[in-house]
Amino acid sequence: MKITSDISEAFEFLNSRRHIDFEDTPDWILDSSERVFGKKMHLYEYVDKIVREVRDKGDKALIEITKNIEGVSLRNFVVSAPEIEEAYKGIDSKLRESLEFSASRITDFHNICMKDGWFDEAKGYGQRIVPMGSSASYIPGGTAKYPSTVLMTSIPARIAGVDNVSITCPAGANGKLPDSVLASAYIAGVDTVYSMGGAQAISALAYGTETIKKVDLICGPGNIFVTLAKKIVFGDVGIDGLYGPTETVVIADDTANSALCAADLLAQAEHDALAKPILITDSMTLANDVLEQITLRLEGMERASIARRSVEDHGLIVVVENIAQGIELSNEFSPEHLSIVTDKPENLLTAVRNAGMVFMGEFSHEVLGDYGAGPSHVMPTAGTARFNSGLGVHTFQKYMPVIRLSREAAMDVTMAASEIAREEGLFGHAAAAEIRKEMG
Repeated sequence: MKITSDISEAFEFLNSRRHIDFEDTPDWILDSSERVFGKKMHLYEYVDKIVREVRDKGDKALIEITKNIEGVSLRNFVVSAPEIEEAYKGIDSKLRESLEFSASRITDFHNICMKDGWFDEAKGYGQRIVPMGSSASYIPGGTAKYPSTVLMTSIPARIAGVDNVSITCPAGANGKLPDSVLASAYIAGVDTVYSMGGAQAISALAYGTETIKKVDLICGPGNIFVTLAKKIVFGDVGIDGLYGPTETVVIADDTANSALCAADLLAQAEHDALAKPILITDSMTLANDVLEQITLRLEGMERASIARRSVEDHGLIVVVENIAQGIELSNEFSPEHLSIVTDKPENLLTAVRNAGMVFMGEFSHEVLGDYGAGPSHVMPTAGTARFNSGLGVHTFQKYMPVIRLSREAAMDVTMAASEIAREEGLFGHAAAAEIRKEMG
């Protein structure tokens, strides 16, 4: 992990290799495409082929592709309600209590975030807030378990008023989903659980098959196949965003605890070898101490190999002249997660423009955001926090303007409308406005 005080160098490093690279096609993808479709394909061609096969051939293609890619033979992609309930009752009681506790905080937060529609009678305009009819959350799986993502995506959808909330998750080698994932689905009140993953799952949800209902919105994180498939089907179905590797910026001054800063950075580093753990500080002493703590703590980590690659290839410690400069640098980077660990972090909040989520103080660490502080942990990555928000009830809602003008109010608008329409050369528009004036 490098320490630098060169701001230009830091900015260049932070923004390098950040975009989601759909052009790169490793050998294993070429081999996989040959195994599935009989010829080597580049990544985009391969995923596009998967999407089209499932769109055109339905369950038959879904079954074949899942078997050929994941080595899992499935005939029924829908998990039964009794199996879901059994998983909920069967998991460890402490885990069940923890999931329910997190669910309660997530529920409380998103209930508060709900907005009501409105209408101004005098001015003749307002807005309806309408939930989507159906949504599906992609829950990464295979070798991993993410019951937290079930809660973080399904509960906001439920609160938003979505009629049918579903999740999909790739089955393990035994053809089953983890009990903790099913238990979370039970707690979140998910209507339908699908046992399928990859680009083929995204296609099935976007277009529907004999057994899979198409949805209005697909949300949640996934691997490069899932992310590219979401990009391909967008327009035929809504998506929440395209998510890359996780990234965390910790802004800290000399009051920060170096051991805590190191622990928080390593917690993110263990997610992915491509994760970006970044420390920005105005203290060279803290910078050196955090680097020393990271080196020490890496030795005892269970996922040390992943975390070490993240730290060495994508980690950085930036020593700035002052914390204000650090905030400016963070705003340019627009991180998924921003932790402010300074003497008075609340004084810096108004200066933060771009971040998926902000954590203030050493006890408000990012790991709590992952598991149940309240907001969803599905956050914009790769700089998209400049223009996008994290997943929430708004993700599952449409904002529908409503116009209901009185005759008097309509006459006031008509004058302006006809003048602008004539300037634009749209004389039919002007006539449609003016005829009502003549009637008045």
